Amino acid sequence: MNLFSNHMDEKINLLPKDGTVYYHGAVLSQPRANDYFTALMTNIDWKNDEAFMFGKHIITKRKVAWYASEGFSYTYSNKTKQALLWTNELLELKQLAEEKTGATFNSCLLNLYHDGEEGMGWHSDDEKTLGKNTAIASITLGAERKFSFKHKQTQEIVSLLLENGSLLVMKDATQTHWLHRLPPATKIKTARINLTFRTMVS
Repeated sequence: MNLFSNHMDEKINLLPKDGTVYYHGAVLSQPRANDYFTALMTNIDWKNDEAFMFGKHIITKRKVAWYASEGFSYTYSNKTKQALLWTNELLELKQLAEEKTGATFNSCLLNLYHDGEEGMGWHSDDEKTLGKNTAIASITLGAERKFSFKHKQTQEIVSLLLENGSLLVMKDATQTHWLHRLPPATKIKTARINLTFRTMVS
């Protein structure tokens, strides 16, 4: 199912079962979104992402950064990251995400995709350190990109476009039953920053 309208009702669950996803659309004006994009490109300590898979050390073109309220460790793809403390821009965007979702977040994983050739394969954010059924709020800055969900059992796919300045929320059992990905889009030549606000648990 493709959901390519930028005017979806933020109160409608986009998943047909086994999870909850709300798309709020643009929660930032285009000028504000562009200002945040420029600031984060400059002020964030970006690093190429690393992973250890099938005995190989992989370094991606995509860059990442990990920020939080304290020095949390976060391990995924067999690689551990140590959190840096919030910047002013991240605190402002965290507050916006919390106001819109009603959730509370203490960390943020940022991804920088330089163009449409860079994407992310199917995965779930289901690490134990994130707790079970906690909310993840995703803010998009920059290039509009397609985003897809796939049910782990039925293989049903739900896709939508994430626009500049938009907010997507994944909650409840979404990470248990659904995979998600950012597919490549070779015609897109501009960059996208994705902020995923999370709640780390002890």
